[in-house]
Amino acid sequence: MEYKKDDLITLVIDDMGIDGAGIGKIGGFPVFVKDVVIGDKIEAKIMKVKKGYAYARLINIIAPSAERTEPKCQYHKQCGGCQIQALDYKKQLLFKADKVKNNLQRIGGFSHVLLEKMMEPIVGMDLEGQPPYHYRNKAQFPIGTDKNGAIITGFYAGRTHDIIPNMDCALGVEENKRILEAVVQYMKENKITAYNETIGKGLVRHVLIRKGFATGELMTCVIINGDTLPRQDKLIAALSKVEGMASISISINKERTNVIMGRSCRVIWGNETITDVIGGICFFISPLSFYQVNPVQTEKLYSLALEYAGLTGNEIVCDLYCGIGTISLFMAKKAKKVYGVEIVEQAIEDARKNAVRNQIDNAEFYAGKAEEVLPRLYKEKGLKADVICVDPPRKGCDEECLATMIKMAPERIVYVSCDSATLARDLKYLCANGYRLERIRPVDMFPHTVHVEVIIMMQYCGKEKN
Repeated sequence: MEYKKDDLITLVIDDMGIDGAGIGKIGGFPVFVKDVVIGDKIEAKIMKVKKGYAYARLINIIAPSAERTEPKCQYHKQCGGCQIQALDYKKQLLFKADKVKNNLQRIGGFSHVLLEKMMEPIVGMDLEGQPPYHYRNKAQFPIGTDKNGAIITGFYAGRTHDIIPNMDCALGVEENKRILEAVVQYMKENKITAYNETIGKGLVRHVLIRKGFATGELMTCVIINGDTLPRQDKLIAALSKVEGMASISISINKERTNVIMGRSCRVIWGNETITDVIGGICFFISPLSFYQVNPVQTEKLYSLALEYAGLTGNEIVCDLYCGIGTISLFMAKKAKKVYGVEIVEQAIEDARKNAVRNQIDNAEFYAGKAEEVLPRLYKEKGLKADVICVDPPRKGCDEECLATMIKMAPERIVYVSCDSATLARDLKYLCANGYRLERIRPVDMFPHTVHVEVIIMMQYCGKEKN
């Protein structure tokens, strides 16, 4: 039977795609539907028909799944940031583990038998049986106006730049709401305009909020389309009353761009940085610092990286895409020497300062592209690493970087990935060039979203192949 646009259908959702959309079948023909979970029986309207599949819009849930749970956030459908918040948390973890396994099989070519042997249970964030919320230590809120011209802040609706007014995101820290209320009130009372990205006019563009979970310290950075913030003393007076506030700054961004932060920040009250502690190491965090947004899971992830590295105190470690040196400094506690490489110069400055502040003198940091710095260290300095750790962006490792890793032939490679698809591609390359997959473990850094981190360990085996 053929279906066409606007047809109403009844579906039972029996699977989920990698983006969290539910999948049901009609006569073996797959249909993708958002905002449903496995086990839901639904009524849906077909919106688009392709050759081998279709997209439909949820009209009604006829019978809810036993795996369905009540989302904490009333805006989760419009926002799109929490794609699977309606799914029971234990089921979320199974979905993420399966996502990793499927990508390693489909893209990496690893056998089901091998993965069953190597893959360890996903590290979840279940808190005494309760699903995890308020775990993000950083949030960036756009400032705009509604159709009546009133100042609003919140999050962009999925795939749009329309702001959903919401100062109390269920994933962010509870202090966000009070800080945002203070900023909006200040703008109203002092006639400060919100930025309109369509015409490039207006002053306040975004508000960045960060929190050190271990210290309770808060940071607020207001991103503006101008050089100064009028009557900033009024804003300082309001924000400085928030318990834990340690740093207030402004960042100037006058460009017509989707990039949030300007190139630099200027402190207008308090300290330049806030601090947080992970694994006994104190990190100093600026508005521009890269720092994992879930510190509870970060400690678990980096502890696994240290375990997988198998350090005895005699090893030379290269940490590529090192950010502000989080993994590097973890490794330095157990290694002979660590070399960290990161493209963002500000991050390398932070990494060096973090090493000094923690009295770690066996970590050395270089600014530049990993695929350029690593070959240079190898060729010019004859650097030989016993362990290479990589934590690349979603696009994975550059092939030249992978090729240099192969030339250096470290005993072990520890790969931390935020995208199991590009991870699978890179592992396939490494396994074809002398490495054997030994351990795999997903870590849930972002509960209620489809994103999942993975950490793997590879062992050098010369000409052997998986």
